[in-house]
Amino acid sequence: MIQRPGIATAPGIRALRAHVFRWPVQAPVRTSFGVMHDRPMVLVEVEDEEGARGWGEVWCNFPAVGAEHRARLLQSVFAGLLERRDPADPAAIFDDLSARTAVLAIQSGEPGPIAQCIAGIDMALWDLASRRAGEPLWRYLGGHDPAIGVYASGINPDAPEALAARKSEEGFRAFKVKLGFGAERDFANLRALRRVLGSDASLMADANQAWSVAEARALLPRLDEFDLEWMEEPVRADTSLDDWRALAGSAPMPLAAGENMAGDASFDAAIASRAFGVLQPDMAKWGGFSGCLRVARRICASGVRFCPHFLGGGVGLLASAHLLAAIGGDGLLEVDANPNALRSESCGPLGAIREGRAVLGGEPGLGIEPSPERLAAVTQQR
Repeated sequence: MIQRPGIATAPGIRALRAHVFRWPVQAPVRTSFGVMHDRPMVLVEVEDEEGARGWGEVWCNFPAVGAEHRARLLQSVFAGLLERRDPADPAAIFDDLSARTAVLAIQSGEPGPIAQCIAGIDMALWDLASRRAGEPLWRYLGGHDPAIGVYASGINPDAPEALAARKSEEGFRAFKVKLGFGAERDFANLRALRRVLGSDASLMADANQAWSVAEARALLPRLDEFDLEWMEEPVRADTSLDDWRALAGSAPMPLAAGENMAGDASFDAAIASRAFGVLQPDMAKWGGFSGCLRVARRICASGVRFCPHFLGGGVGLLASAHLLAAIGGDGLLEVDANPNALRSESCGPLGAIREGRAVLGGEPGLGIEPSPERLAAVTQQR
């Protein structure tokens, strides 16, 4: 359990609210397994009996109806479980909600959506607790340095060098491109990126689970010429750890995974396997701060690089930044390179990148006060 000195008790929880937003995109976001035609966001709002609020975000990218589904789960399952609870110990509430919905997750066949809802609630509770303590979350959770490294993610297979060049002008120094669209196209894109970015830029790639083990075994050595900082999810996330270890033994770069792992046992097994040079928990998919802090500390203690995964609106991205700053180390924060008003409207200091780094502020909690009304308005501004 994560424990913090300070607040012994706090006003009970009065309300849990879920806000759903969708921002239509002109250029669809493409991965090897699907296409996003809009950018959804489920914003979680927790209010205590004195009117203080905390904010979180739930992962909801796929399927297309996922945002509304998660919002209904929050209201129908979790609002009653939270009412009048003392929010002073978010980690205890995280463990309690996980235990009380464990059978429901099995019975409904929806352990993912239920874990995602708990993760968003947990973010909001930690935001509320640190606001009441008058500290920024990164410091409240034990961090010492508000500066973090970042990289431009989600670079699509259509002329990726053009988007990467724009992100370089905005201050990014590390870039991750999508692979899994056929070897000829993938390699051409990597060559174009190296030609435009030069040899000094950090370059990563993500296949989004596109390849079989046999395909990965054949393709990974051929990627050596691009000097990749890591290769993310070249195979399915549920591939056996024995196969992951074998791939790691022949790969010229570290392998990365973790966005599709959930639970302490899964991360502990991944750490023990020594198959991964980079592990990437997604705190909006599982764990929030309560689960991911303890996992991230074990990742770093093992010598594996901790780089939180995130793709969504600005609140979850900002929470991931506070998580990384609390942990420290040489990890990088994933920042989607594609336009998303729901992100830019609510990501605070992450909108200003300087030489590959962002600096979090000293304001209490996440450091921003999201406006559901403003977020709703920006979805109409196209």
